[in-house]
Amino acid sequence: MEMRNRVNIIFLVWFALAMISVTGCMVGPKFTAPALDTPDQFRYDQIKGDSTISTQWFDLLNDPTLSELVKTALKNNKNLLMAASRIEQSRAYLGFTKADMLPSIGYTGQADFSNFNQNTGKMESFEMYTAGASLSWEIDFWGKFRRANEAARAELIASEFAQEWIKLNLMADVAINYFSLVDFDRRLAISERTLESRNESMDIVYQRFEKGIAPELDYNQAQIQQAIAAQAVPFFKRQVAITENSLAILLGQNPGPIVRSDMGVGHIVEIDVPVGLPSDILLRRPDVQEAIQQLKAQNARIGVAQAMRFPSISLTGMFGAVSNDLSTMGAEGGIYQLTGGLLGPVFHFGKNKRRVEMEREKTNQVRLNYEQTVLVTFQEVENALISVDTYNKEYEAIFNQRKAAENAAKLSAQRYDGGVTSYLEVLDSERTLFQSELTASEVNKQKLEAYIRLYKALGGGWRIPTDLIEE
Repeated sequence: MEMRNRVNIIFLVWFALAMISVTGCMVGPKFTAPALDTPDQFRYDQIKGDSTISTQWFDLLNDPTLSELVKTALKNNKNLLMAASRIEQSRAYLGFTKADMLPSIGYTGQADFSNFNQNTGKMESFEMYTAGASLSWEIDFWGKFRRANEAARAELIASEFAQEWIKLNLMADVAINYFSLVDFDRRLAISERTLESRNESMDIVYQRFEKGIAPELDYNQAQIQQAIAAQAVPFFKRQVAITENSLAILLGQNPGPIVRSDMGVGHIVEIDVPVGLPSDILLRRPDVQEAIQQLKAQNARIGVAQAMRFPSISLTGMFGAVSNDLSTMGAEGGIYQLTGGLLGPVFHFGKNKRRVEMEREKTNQVRLNYEQTVLVTFQEVENALISVDTYNKEYEAIFNQRKAAENAAKLSAQRYDGGVTSYLEVLDSERTLFQSELTASEVNKQKLEAYIRLYKALGGGWRIPTDLIEE
């Protein structure tokens, strides 16, 4: 009966300490998100209204090849796989820190054999068997473990946002590299077609020069233009190969050729995108949310450092049985031991205080990083908005220039063949046509990239459809 009462008392002590651990004071600053000076609207946002960034960016393109490349990248990209592994690591660390809040339970067992009995001081056979369970617990009175758990949980959430940010950037990078590859394909084709045409022109001019119809200067000028086109062909071949290698790495593959069809790219739907409020964009951007969770985690570490300035309260206990005969183990009743401990710093030459100061400065750095991330977000949105607007206008102008250059080149060739004008007019028209064709392809690529960068900057439209990734 007495043994049972003592066990009940011990249980009540442990229960009381458990309540203290959960409800005790928790030192350290409570987290509050920094106040931000956000603009009311974006300077180049011409359309007012709710944002449409929830639209899948795949819906804006009509290119199955690009869609397949994105699917492959989401499945095999090494950076994305590392991000998934970091999430699992953070989840395991959260469980690791949670364990510190609970008692540590173990077991012990021991068997002693001797020919000398220390209890009687005589030479006689002696044996002793001991078995039991041990418990140890550091009471989280100051909230050290709770703050550590808070930091670990915020780090886990931050790692999940980091993965989303990597996904968003990966999909954008695949699209942008694909647009670049198609652009280099087109410019290579333009250069090869121009080279073939200039080879023919140079042969015609050479025959005229041989017959004394055309001066040698015309032949030299034709040679120069042929060499310019000839130089462009290996240049764009090199750019194609380099871009293919870059795209292959994004796909998680060895550098090599990228299969594509018809050198085409889907037509992007040129729509006006209501951007929405700047404050809403901060909620959608994974990198901003990652930064705020990192700040929350670091803020909790101040509490961990502050708790280390106070004494730690620990409790250990042992319950078991002892017997001189293994067959009668526990027959005489159990044994128990309960110990409470207090351990705290007295004078460490300011070491514990400096630890808190270090964590405060780290928190200040993370806060500044969060504020910088917000500023960069606004910058990217503004840049993307002005890019979409101006590249559309720029492409329209260069498209008209190319059409005029094509017609001028035909008319100049006819005038030269009829002896109405000099070969210099033909050369000038051909140079203009060649350059306008190359520029039109490049500006078209930049226009497509501008839409992708806008949706990336808005932090939306990138939710991966469930049927996008094959299981």
